[in-house]
Amino acid sequence: MNTHGIIVRKVTPAIGAEIEGIDLAGELSDATFEALQQAWFEHQVLFFRDQHLDPVSLQKLGRRFGPLHVHPQGDMEGFEGILKIYADRNSKTYAGRKWHADVTCDVEPPTASILHMHEVPENGGDTLFANMSAAHDALSEPMQAFLAGLSAVHTSERNFAGYYGTRREETRDGEFPETVHPVVAAHPVTGARVLYVNEIFTSHIVELAPEESEALLAFLYRHIGQPRFQCRFRWQPNSVALWDNRATQHLAMFDYWPHTRAGHRVTIRGARPQPAGL
Repeated sequence: MNTHGIIVRKVTPAIGAEIEGIDLAGELSDATFEALQQAWFEHQVLFFRDQHLDPVSLQKLGRRFGPLHVHPQGDMEGFEGILKIYADRNSKTYAGRKWHADVTCDVEPPTASILHMHEVPENGGDTLFANMSAAHDALSEPMQAFLAGLSAVHTSERNFAGYYGTRREETRDGEFPETVHPVVAAHPVTGARVLYVNEIFTSHIVELAPEESEALLAFLYRHIGQPRFQCRFRWQPNSVALWDNRATQHLAMFDYWPHTRAGHRVTIRGARPQPAGL
């Protein structure tokens, strides 16, 4: 499909599209940006090749979508909204090890994330993306109705402190964010119902006993991880992925040791997720 000079090629029936004919570091006309947004809403994650973005141009691109979000662990020094993504032979941790949406521990999680990778291994290091609206709609109607009345706690301490070793005083607000979100949220633009629990940040479901919560979350995580809801992106140097953080989850593969994978990610400030209801 060709719209306002950009070519959109669907990756899988469930999610994802590759975009050609656009320079993300350049000046995007209103018509081009509107076409880009429409493709983004339709496909949830967009992929671009051969994009040359330094941190300043990446910030500029992010601000086209809205004010920038500051990560709880702090941004790259001197660049609001930019998080350095890096892993090499000496790394003990890496970003995106489980299925998740970004920073759902915040009261107002990011609307979107834009990741620009400038150094990637010759093979490996792919990122998988999953459609949380499709995952919701594939559940039975009784299960959908049950989930619609539930809420879940999203906490950051076990990830930021327990996994990365971040100290409380090193965080954005001097504390580890924690909040409650609906298990099924409504997408603010499309109105789609999306599953809004994830393995990294969700600790438990508020309304259920601990054993019930654990069993239900385990089921939902298995369900979310089905290939039928997914696409997989193979990175090349100067590739970009733009994903709707309200409607997707992603998983980064760490299968490239001892090679290096490096890039920058900018996130756009969002609003508090709202329950979808029945």
